[in-house]
Amino acid sequence: MSEKSDVLSRSKAAVSRGAYRFAVLTASVTVILLMAGALVTSNDAADSVPDWPLSCGLSIGKSSCIIPPLIGGIRFEWSHRVIAATVSILTLILAVWIARTAKRPLARKLGWTALGLVIAQAVLGGIRVLEGHPAITATAHAILAQIFFITLVGLALYLSPWWQRDLPQLEDNAAPTARGITLWTTIVIFCQLILGAAFRHGAFGLTPHLIGAGVVTVMVVLAGRVVKKRFRHVPELRRGVLLLHTFFGIQICLGGLAWWAINATASYAQPTELYVIPTVAHVLGGALTLAASLLLTLTCYRMIRPPVSVAAESTQGARA
Repeated sequence: MSEKSDVLSRSKAAVSRGAYRFAVLTASVTVILLMAGALVTSNDAADSVPDWPLSCGLSIGKSSCIIPPLIGGIRFEWSHRVIAATVSILTLILAVWIARTAKRPLARKLGWTALGLVIAQAVLGGIRVLEGHPAITATAHAILAQIFFITLVGLALYLSPWWQRDLPQLEDNAAPTARGITLWTTIVIFCQLILGAAFRHGAFGLTPHLIGAGVVTVMVVLAGRVVKKRFRHVPELRRGVLLLHTFFGIQICLGGLAWWAINATASYAQPTELYVIPTVAHVLGGALTLAASLLLTLTCYRMIRPPVSVAAESTQGARA
């Protein structure tokens, strides 16, 4: 009986690891999708394919096809759609896989949430193509892409064997708490990405994005200082700070390079590699910085007890 139980336990563990690895794969392909979307914007290719969901005309009397002539900006727009379709299929498989195998309700909710987000993202992309208004629809499309990406990142961490282990529960009685400061850092970075998307799609100028960069810098430095000072002995939290600071440092450099590229190519008639490469890299850097901040935040929430529970235990101990 014990041997059968051990076999079942190993089988469940294998299924759990499989779902975790598939979630990591889906998140990784989503990074490629973010890059493809940034390439569309940087190459001014958003209107290269005027119809959706097919690519060569849907009206009666027009030829309808899936693969258009891959010339000019069409190759960027069509590639973006193919990668988006791939991510949608992977997300569907992941959601069904989790729904059939996961016992934790939150895992199933996150799986279905990711599927709902990718469907909404596809519809929003179609609205952008058919209705235009890039300052609104394209900005919303870019923001929803970031929400979808961090949902996958959070889901992958939640499915990981590390999250499901018995981990030490640390105390944090000082203010601001590590949980609170890392959460606000993630929120501020997300708001900064909104400002960046709005600037890229012409909703407003660069100044709000530059101000946001200053606020993000303060928050990232403060969050790292708080976590390292109080939990220097915890490898997971130390690695989380290192990951955040590394991506943020790279992102600052990419931001300066992108700003220079925008000014240097302002008089060019067509986008060139001098402009495209730094701006696309800057978009990717922002997404990875947000993901790193989210991972640090979730690690803090997993390993550090909330101050309320610490205070309650102290009160109970005093009464005893």
